[in-house]
Amino acid sequence: MSNPFTLLSSSSQCAARRGELRTLHGTVQTPVFMPVGTQATVKGVTPEQVRELGAEIILGNTYHLYLRPGHELIKKFGGLHRFMNWSGPILTDSGGFQIFSLQQLAKITEEGAAFKSHIDGSSLFLSPESAVAVQEDLGADIMMCLDTCIPYPADYRQAEEATELTSRWAARCRASQRVDGRLLFGIIQGGMYHDLRLRSLAALQEIGFDGYAIGGLSVGEPEELMYEICEATAAAMPAARARYLMGVGTPRNLVEAVYRGIDMFDCVMPTRNARNGMLFTSRGRLVIKNARYQDDPRPPDEECGCYTCRHYSRAYLRHLYQAREIMASVLMTIHNLSYYTGLMAAMRRAIEEDRFLEFYRDFNNATNAA
Repeated sequence: MSNPFTLLSSSSQCAARRGELRTLHGTVQTPVFMPVGTQATVKGVTPEQVRELGAEIILGNTYHLYLRPGHELIKKFGGLHRFMNWSGPILTDSGGFQIFSLQQLAKITEEGAAFKSHIDGSSLFLSPESAVAVQEDLGADIMMCLDTCIPYPADYRQAEEATELTSRWAARCRASQRVDGRLLFGIIQGGMYHDLRLRSLAALQEIGFDGYAIGGLSVGEPEELMYEICEATAAAMPAARARYLMGVGTPRNLVEAVYRGIDMFDCVMPTRNARNGMLFTSRGRLVIKNARYQDDPRPPDEECGCYTCRHYSRAYLRHLYQAREIMASVLMTIHNLSYYTGLMAAMRRAIEEDRFLEFYRDFNNATNAA
């Protein structure tokens, strides 16, 4: 198995890394943030805009696309790339987290996950083998193993049983994969128990994957505990493979996790928060509905050069949001995605120039002062 990841440089001051990940649809520069395209669309913007904003790779949601419009239909259209007009790499999650979040509609067994559609209540089943088959039909460049996400809090026995099931499912996922150049990542589980995390990683390494992801964080645990588990797990992960922290998170989360050696991220936060009137800026969060922005002529972020910040004021964005105009979501999504891709590019430069610790301190000082 050839290694698709190349480590280009590392910080001498911390665990931050700079690399690149090769896929069938292009090479991704890391650390990287992947905008989430749940329903084969990054909400509020076109694929062309996503590219212009600097995103190299996006994430598709296996669970939602499996339910609607269905992987068979997407396959008929030549896969997600042609279906949604995105020429770059696509990572698809396995559906495990969505099944976890719909626990009242799901039953987990050794064979897989039986669940009811949240759309029409129909009975469905997803096994490790079918999760890979669905992702292959979607045409994903990077596929994820089906896993069992562990709630917080969870006792040791519960976490241990779920972790071992994830490992058995991972072996089945790898065995069912077709050899066609698509990448398959294993997902490290273990809840908030260090020994289970290391046991999970060891089991996945024995199977052998193209990259490794940390799953089951940002599920309600304190932020410092998330960083603790992330740091300990990342330190044990193979340096020659891409490291992906799933479903995380805020700009501060990204900076803290890159500091600890993580390469890849995804989260709905920049697009969801934009639709809810919250902007990420170089000075922290800006809630556009606040009355103080009613006649504010400044752009959302005076240090940002995105389309929104070049052309529109806080007052105008607040007006659009208060009037419930669709354009509010569009313009604020453009800004938030630009902020996220710009943040990742700044971190890559800081690692290349071996000044990441300075970047880390400056970022924290700026956002803490907001």
